[in-house]
Amino acid sequence: MPAEPRTARGRATRDRILKAATELVAEHGVAGTSLDDVRERAHASKSQLYLYFADRDELLRGVAQATCEVVMDTQADLLADFDSLAGIERYLDALVALQVERGAHGGCPIGSLAGQLAEQDDAARLILEDGFDRWEDALRDGLEMMAGRGELSSAADPALLANQTLALLQGGLLLTQLRRDPAQMRMAADAVLGLVSAAVRVTA
Repeated sequence: MPAEPRTARGRATRDRILKAATELVAEHGVAGTSLDDVRERAHASKSQLYLYFADRDELLRGVAQATCEVVMDTQADLLADFDSLAGIERYLDALVALQVERGAHGGCPIGSLAGQLAEQDDAARLILEDGFDRWEDALRDGLEMMAGRGELSSAADPALLANQTLALLQGGLLLTQLRRDPAQMRMAADAVLGLVSAAVRVTA
């Protein structure tokens, strides 16, 4: 059974191994990343790797968790503004701008890992599902704030809107990656804005 690091040096070693694995999987995919690759990049021995990760599957679960944390951390400020039409538009524009900056490469890190791990490791699938749940929860929180202020119609369902938003964004990210075309993300973003705008209460 892998050990939990007891010292700062041990934690640093584990973090270095996990960081190396996460970078390599992002660059080369799960199939293209070996434990030897990870050890080489992390400057770690085989004994150090197996001290903290029982096997490759456990290391990949760590990669899945780390990837979810990175995705949520990088969106935190923008998601905090997902409680008004202006804030939602800023959030969507930022997602599109990121795809332009990346040249439409990479897609969604969580979605990419889901496609590689979900059918082969249920524990990894659940970690990635939780990552998407956290993303959807953040979207729903903002929409519920709008509803609480009376800005959405009484028929609007913030939970459904959040689920639809995440589904549209994931579709946009996937098509952007496959077609190398950020316009696919723009269309998905516009569809989200249209959905939310349609739910906004009309005032006289």
